[in-house]
Amino acid sequence: MSPDQFIVEFDRALRTVLAPARSVRPVPGSALPEAELDVSQKQLVVGLMRVNHCGEICAQALYQGQALTSRDAAIREALRGAADEETEHLAWTEQRISELGGRKSFLNPLWYLGSLTLGLAAGALGDKWNLGFLAETERQVEAHLDGHLQALPEGDGRSRAIVDQMRLDEIQHAETAVRYGAAELPVPAKAIMKTMAKVMTGIAYRI
Repeated sequence: MSPDQFIVEFDRALRTVLAPARSVRPVPGSALPEAELDVSQKQLVVGLMRVNHCGEICAQALYQGQALTSRDAAIREALRGAADEETEHLAWTEQRISELGGRKSFLNPLWYLGSLTLGLAAGALGDKWNLGFLAETERQVEAHLDGHLQALPEGDGRSRAIVDQMRLDEIQHAETAVRYGAAELPVPAKAIMKTMAKVMTGIAYRI
């Protein structure tokens, strides 16, 4: 990596973890009225949105690591495009957390560093495994968001709209990875990924 590229990538990391994210698309559900949530419901929604925000921090780092180690220019471009959409997810979840008076995870720098390491490792295995890791990650995120849609209060249309659009975007990202030649990961690898995700979401919900 050249010094100039290192500076660009380091700046990308700092902006992801420390700077407010921006969205080109309108925030889903922003035109809907705010729901009347009791204290426990509000705590639930903030916790879930904090988990989602952490997931998007991790996604940015994964995409960055995978793009850096990909050998194919078209794949690198696809990864960067998906990362741009994930940046919008960051903005949406960050705004929703703020609207509800919550806070982001204190561990976001740690999540970023760990995910960047995973992304670099996945990319080093070669593009088909790199994309396979991406596709499986997005499938697991889709399932995770399905669970959030079931857990969110029915009346909280603003939060539900954000999660639903995120879910649609993640499906598209997985399909893109498959289209570019993603390999199917071994079952043990998928199980390890699920376990790691469960640990992360459990911690991020609270911290």
